[in-house]
Amino acid sequence: MPTTMRQEIDEIPQAAARLLDQSAAAIRQAGAALRARDPNVVVTVARGSSDHAAHFLKYAIELQFGIPVASLGPSLASIYETPLRLERAAAIAVSQSGASPDIVAMTHAAREGGALTLALVNTLPSPLGNAATLAIDIKAGPEIAVAATKSFVNSAAAGLAILAEWSQDQALLSAVAALPDHLSAALALDWSALVAPLTSAQSLYMLGRGPALAIAAEAALKCKETCELHAEAYSSAEVLHGPVSLVAPAFPVLAFAARDKAEASVAEIASSLAAKNADIYITSAKGAGVTHLPHIATGHAFTDALALIVPYYGMVEQLSRARGFNPDAPVALKKVTETK
Repeated sequence: MPTTMRQEIDEIPQAAARLLDQSAAAIRQAGAALRARDPNVVVTVARGSSDHAAHFLKYAIELQFGIPVASLGPSLASIYETPLRLERAAAIAVSQSGASPDIVAMTHAAREGGALTLALVNTLPSPLGNAATLAIDIKAGPEIAVAATKSFVNSAAAGLAILAEWSQDQALLSAVAALPDHLSAALALDWSALVAPLTSAQSLYMLGRGPALAIAAEAALKCKETCELHAEAYSSAEVLHGPVSLVAPAFPVLAFAARDKAEASVAEIASSLAAKNADIYITSAKGAGVTHLPHIATGHAFTDALALIVPYYGMVEQLSRARGFNPDAPVALKKVTETK
């Protein structure tokens, strides 16, 4: 019997298709509202996997529009009660449950500070949905396994769809429309070659740049959550500023590279680590002395990066079981985390 996590991973393509179909009107409304606001800065509000989706959207917004994006610490509102000045800003809050008090408080504060606030949420109605100017149902459907999978993908996909409507960029609009098919193809990729070497590993690095760095961060979190395996995500440039000292022979490194302007630099760093006899795996045909992982070239850098998480999810679910854990119910974790 497949685990609940595995079943939810398998639902990712249809969940994305449901989002683009059933939330189309709300996505268009959000895109139009952002065009009308024309913000000079965007802020994000999120925690956990939702924060990784927000980080993914940070890079996408900065690359698409040249607008700076900053993550706001929810404690600014929930603990410090700091008034915010966001008159020319937009705020994007991301949450699966829409219930965490500090995320809700921060979204309230952003709206009261003058920001156009969007909530990407899998639960409506919810306190977060009520706090935002506009709430977009990400339509991931019920997610029972503690480790978020389809809700992460749909949060990022909803954000990309809004960005496409905001910019009216035909290439991005087309890439978003094709995303369910590309996610289906990504689901069929086999990364099981990683399972055996990681079953006995003590630690590993996840590398990326641009949107793929957010994917690396999400991958590292899932490794800790489901496998009790220490994993840290770094920019492939940042890893050379200290963390490389821990890269000894056979140290595992997973490099997430999309088909974008950063791919060559990620592959170059991966090759340099392979020269230290580390075990390097990369989602690219580039690089020397590395293991090349299968990947989907979607034709757009943003969706190319997002699709990388799907075969990883499948692998980490296998790895969790291989290490003797239940990926559906990680120890000491619960599905809805309500922080203040």
